Amino acid sequence: MHVVLWRFRARPGREAEFEAAYGDDGSWVRFFRSDGGFLGSELMQGTDGTYLTIDRWVSEDAYRAFHDAHRVLYAEMDARCKALTVEETRIGAVEA
Repeated sequence: MHVVLWRFRARPGREAEFEAAYGDDGSWVRFFRSDGGFLGSELMQGTDGTYLTIDRWVSEDAYRAFHDAHRVLYAEMDARCKALTVEETRIGAVEA
């Protein structure tokens, strides 16, 4: 299993919108679900106000294939969601 970790800081006053986009049934998860290689995602909020997402894919190849096949839509969604955050950091990926 390929796991991708992201850390975010939501824009003040837009936390609810951020959670709607990045939550367990948010717009990103619905987008990813269109691919059979996607296993699920979790959104967690830290005690310092930051958020962590954990995205699970069957393999790194499945993750990369999805990203490559949907590059334009991915970029469009990412651009729309930029307004919801003040910080977005890809922590990394691991094989579990």
